[in-house]
Amino acid sequence: MLSLHRILLVAGLLAAVSAAGQLDEIFSWNQLEFAWPNEQAKQEALHSGAYIPANNLPLGLARWKNKLFVTVPRWKAGVASSLNYVELEPRNNTAALIPYPSWKANIIPKDNKIDIDSVVSTFRVTVDSCDRLWVMDTGLADILGEGNQVAKPALVIYDLNTDKLIKRYEFQPSDLKEDSFFANVVVDVNPGRCDEAFAYVPDLGAYGLVVYSCQENTSWRVQHNFFHFDPLKGDFNVGGLNFQWTDGVFGLALSAIQNDGYRTMYFHPLASTKEFSVSTRVLQNKTIATDPHSYYLFKIEGEKGDLGQASASDLDETTGVVFMTQLNRDAVACWNPRKPLSPNTLALVAQDKERLIFTNDLKIDSEQNLFILSDRMPSFLYTELDPNMVNYRIFRIKVADAIRGTVCE
Repeated sequence: MLSLHRILLVAGLLAAVSAAGQLDEIFSWNQLEFAWPNEQAKQEALHSGAYIPANNLPLGLARWKNKLFVTVPRWKAGVASSLNYVELEPRNNTAALIPYPSWKANIIPKDNKIDIDSVVSTFRVTVDSCDRLWVMDTGLADILGEGNQVAKPALVIYDLNTDKLIKRYEFQPSDLKEDSFFANVVVDVNPGRCDEAFAYVPDLGAYGLVVYSCQENTSWRVQHNFFHFDPLKGDFNVGGLNFQWTDGVFGLALSAIQNDGYRTMYFHPLASTKEFSVSTRVLQNKTIATDPHSYYLFKIEGEKGDLGQASASDLDETTGVVFMTQLNRDAVACWNPRKPLSPNTLALVAQDKERLIFTNDLKIDSEQNLFILSDRMPSFLYTELDPNMVNYRIFRIKVADAIRGTVCE
């Protein structure tokens, strides 16, 4: 007779497989293609090495109306364009990526003198409720090769209604450390108060958080022990590859506005299975945020369990549920913060040992659609991808469908 524990485990696995079956695979590529101005431009880029198809890996996403933004970091030489979008309708599962806001803004000149609205290399972007696209530009090209620091790390903000640059804010020297690396950004804005927005940018390489105030047009760096990786949780097995990472604070998710007018920011290092939180009341006050005595204002939410390492996370304000990737499990999980976090309150909402290898990013849009991007990145970094098979996928599922029947509901 099956034990109760085994029955629950089997039921959980069946639920995960069922949810994976509901995923709508809206885009898939063997290799990325771009919407070149003409065939001659493409052939010239191929000939010069400005475009090496195998070196273009999609990593981050965000949705605004009919645009689904897709980032392509300049891990290697030959990335055609780092900031792009595809149109959701009319549907084309292998759509070519369209550079945003233009081709020119995504091309690195030979003298490295970029325009103010240019994007050198971005990992993740976010869309706020004020119709703005926030881009964290690392400014670093050919990361795994020569490492060309074309520009300073900067937040680049666009007006999505006009496709025009609003602001480029370069990080201050005090924001940066020797090993700083910025691969994410979330934006905190209250309805009708667009000019008072805050951006939170995790530094996964030097274990900190940069806070940017739109109103004051300045930034400050926050330090905390919870931003560091867990040395016991840096071992990964993904897509048949074993590797070790030391990435610190990475995934950020903001709650709805609380009674005190602030949000809760849930966060975790990538090489960790724990989840933490802090009120944005702490982060938005430079004096408090940078005061060592604020240590105890940060809280531990709980433990995700073995193999629970996550990259990206996002929170659905309607249900209050947090979604997070599960890199070692080829999956996506959910957690309802109304319940203490533990392996029993973390549920897999989708798992697929083929289609969800390395769930790199996820985002929830204003219509409660959950978008998931998987890209086999470890194979891209450490071996090579087979151009004859599907390597990159983007899925969509309604939040309500994803959590139905789970402990998150």
